[in-house]
Amino acid sequence: MRLDFPRTRWISRIVATVLVLGLAGNFIWFSPWVQKLLYPVPHKQLIFKYSSEYRIDPYLVTAIIRRESKFFYWAESAKGAKGLMQIMPQTAQWVSKQIPLAGYSDEQLYEPETNIRIGCWYLASLKEEFNGNIPIMIAAYNGGRGNVQQWIKEQRWSGKEHTLEDIPFPETREYVKAVLHDYYMYHELYD
Repeated sequence: MRLDFPRTRWISRIVATVLVLGLAGNFIWFSPWVQKLLYPVPHKQLIFKYSSEYRIDPYLVTAIIRRESKFFYWAESAKGAKGLMQIMPQTAQWVSKQIPLAGYSDEQLYEPETNIRIGCWYLASLKEEFNGNIPIMIAAYNGGRGNVQQWIKEQRWSGKEHTLEDIPFPETREYVKAVLHDYYMYHELYD
């Protein structure tokens, strides 16, 4: 039996190189600097201004914007939701009367300041209605407050984070999970 030592050393060096590169790659990928590139906070001044005014966690607002529009202020859904926080024009018209926003028009939903202000006010109304329960607020933001009220009333969903799988709408279920993930990432990176 003959051993090929030069070949064994060559394979060992390749394995060692791959391991070192893999460890370095993980270190770089999971570094806060790289993670902050993946989880940016565009429009930070506006997010913090209106989050503070309406007493909403700014990282919840940021997580919602990240999931809704990927920070593209010109985003529009197939259903007609517009802007950073993907607000439906009917909702925006109602909110604009509550705030009030004089001279509001639906085209203003593409303006970051107006969109974030309306979205933060709406989140504050959900916060008040659902006693600050963040998973319920997120579900209502996506699936509609009426639907969420019905799920809770009929005990189809408890509103607790550990029961997210019970959310009846698959899209809303996945949305809540994704926003909560981003929300926790923002707190981990920026707190």
